[in-house]
Amino acid sequence: MFPEFEVVPAVDMQDGEVVQLVQGERGTEKSYGEPVEAARRWVDAGAKTLHLVDLDGAFEGDRKNAPAVDAVLDAVDVPLQLGGGIRTVEDARDLLDRGVDRVILGTAAVENPDIVAELAEDYPDGVMVSLDAKDGEVVVSGWTEGTGLDPAEAAARYEELGAAAILFTDVDVEGQLEGVHLDTTSRVVDAVDIPVVASGGVASLADIRALRDAGAAATVVGTALYEGRFTLEAALDA
Repeated sequence: MFPEFEVVPAVDMQDGEVVQLVQGERGTEKSYGEPVEAARRWVDAGAKTLHLVDLDGAFEGDRKNAPAVDAVLDAVDVPLQLGGGIRTVEDARDLLDRGVDRVILGTAAVENPDIVAELAEDYPDGVMVSLDAKDGEVVVSGWTEGTGLDPAEAAARYEELGAAAILFTDVDVEGQLEGVHLDTTSRVVDAVDIPVVASGGVASLADIRALRDAGAAATVVGTALYEGRFTLEAALDA
């Protein structure tokens, strides 16, 4: 997984469309078209992995964008990591068996850490735990509820349980195109030996290089790509 640093385009879905939110807040979304079209665009531009999120699932626990996910699975031939609304072992197993390479567990992993260990037994490379931090605290349920957990300490715990990777999102800068904050990201990277994928705030090629130099294995980029701040080709070169 991530043998070299990767830039991973985000395909966040709400009501069957690709959207980007500001700080994860509903009502701030801007639409960028249809998921399969976006997925093919990024793969054609050189993406080696795609990051899919069912935002309706993240907020409501109901994976309303499952048909769009299936369509993307059929349309592209690169590794896919998927999060949003995956609440049970059965949900995760179904997705992994259908061709999703990594399921991203956020709320489910916080509420029931044993789900990570159970899935890791059969899918050792298939579980990515999502730690989303706001004001230095892990938040869940679509970034609406605090947990009291420290992101670095939580990352180490999930590594022990068998997580193959950590997705760390800095909600404080997510979607704002104002640059990355490295302090907490660096703490999470230093806390574990498994890959850490950084997300949130990327606005420039310099941000991408900064995350790489901080030790992240990859970065998920959404708004900056959709808004044309730079091309994926330029980001991969960086």
